[in-house]
Amino acid sequence: MRKKNTGSCLCGGVAYEVEGTLREVVACHCEQCRKTSGHHVAATQAPIAAVTITADETLTWYRSSDEAERGFCARCGGNVFWCQIGSDRISIMAGTFDDTSGLTLGRHIFVKDKADYVTLPVDAPTFDEAG
Repeated sequence: MRKKNTGSCLCGGVAYEVEGTLREVVACHCEQCRKTSGHHVAATQAPIAAVTITADETLTWYRSSDEAERGFCARCGGNVFWCQIGSDRISIMAGTFDDTSGLTLGRHIFVKDKADYVTLPVDAPTFDEAG
């Protein structure tokens, strides 16, 4: 993907820029991701130092477990970030980027928790846990 990537939630209350290379997209099927997104989450990742939040008027952080927190828009409900507590990296929901060209789906994780209606592609690497 391009060296500078921009994105936002649906209403624009949360917006960001990312400098540098993004990790491949990981689809997470864990119960928490299903419940926060209504499906599964597809997220890329970058160093926190590479991310600049350019609009945070409606950014709200929710500590979803002892290990992680999720950043979302309090106005439109857009799920934007996921961050492991103490990590120097942040996951960014792939669908929130203004331009998704160049992003590729690399693997599916927590497939043991996936919804019954989901059929995984036969050529995609899958992992029962984090992988």
